[in-house]
Amino acid sequence: MVRDRILIAGGGIGGLAAALALAQKNIPSLVLEKAAQLGEIGAGIQLGPNAFHCFDRLGVGETARKMAVYIDQLRLMDSLADGEICHIDLGEAFRARYGNPYAVVHRGDLHGVLLTACREHPLIELRVSSEVTGYDQDGTTVSARLGTGERVTGAALVGADGLWSNVRRQVVGDSAPRVSGHTTYRSVIPTEQMPEDLRWNAATLWAGPKCHIVHYPLSGWKVFNLVVTYHNDAPEPVAGKPVSEEEVRRGFVHVCERAQNIIRHGRDWRMWVLCDRDPVDRWVDGRVALLGDAAHPMLQYMAQGACMAMEDAVCLADSLAKTDTLESGLETYSARRVLRTARVQLMSRAMGDHVYHPAGPHAALRNAIMSAKNQPDWYAVLDWLYGGSGLD
Repeated sequence: MVRDRILIAGGGIGGLAAALALAQKNIPSLVLEKAAQLGEIGAGIQLGPNAFHCFDRLGVGETARKMAVYIDQLRLMDSLADGEICHIDLGEAFRARYGNPYAVVHRGDLHGVLLTACREHPLIELRVSSEVTGYDQDGTTVSARLGTGERVTGAALVGADGLWSNVRRQVVGDSAPRVSGHTTYRSVIPTEQMPEDLRWNAATLWAGPKCHIVHYPLSGWKVFNLVVTYHNDAPEPVAGKPVSEEEVRRGFVHVCERAQNIIRHGRDWRMWVLCDRDPVDRWVDGRVALLGDAAHPMLQYMAQGACMAMEDAVCLADSLAKTDTLESGLETYSARRVLRTARVQLMSRAMGDHVYHPAGPHAALRNAIMSAKNQPDWYAVLDWLYGGSGLD
């Protein structure tokens, strides 16, 4: 059983979840965040039942449930024909099967729940303006090198420092992330500005040739989250850059009028060029381990990025609580997580190609296959993802 302080690089959802999970096992931690203050940018995220399993294990289940918006359906629309292809019901049968609901939340609200819980826990210390640039280890401790020139020592180091992880660079030694060529634009609009005939209590996806639109209600139905993506062969990563409405609309001139009308209501658009990496099985270097996007960055198309990071966190703490040696605990954690996260990484890419963005006969085949499924069929498709806790 590990009892000494663990260092965590990164104060995002994954890093804070790791600190809370360790605290539940009476393991102290120090979170080192490079930003000057702890917070999250972005808008809405979707949370499958596996996320709620994690919330309970992190001790924030009740708080998380209060802030969530519980939607009735996952709905797939044809953005050319302006009609429903299929939907998945998320009501009583879904909840009974998987033991928890499906919900949507504002990313900042979720981060705030985790941050408050971390600040209130005596075993967790939070430090900002503390970017981990690398590490050294001697077999009994890890020394994290900070951008300030300072060194901080702990029993282990968890790299939860995201897509551009400095810790990963040293553990894995790979190159820059893979640029997908897909550009996402995000906006949040007041509910009263959302077209009335589209104010559905659903996470709705309008799929089209090389593009898609997603919308769902947030923050107690005060606003709608709007995320639109098109495959424009963007050559390099971009994160959070403000863009004009004209640029956003350029990728959607070929979709139906009702889908275009959704975009016209967006304001203050920001863009991200989506990146991921190929799965790797080297997450651990002695007393150093990767977690979340640092370990398995994925495209957004299965809505599982935050869920996988929280699963990692719970699994990591469980593995360290049950181990004879810290190194073996980290290896157990990695072995338990690599295949599941690799499946989500690769299926996220496949979803983009075969569900979100196909055209012509490819899209017609998608429609035929997906519209033929009934609700029991869909639940069978999802069992591998939602049927267990993902933490076993």
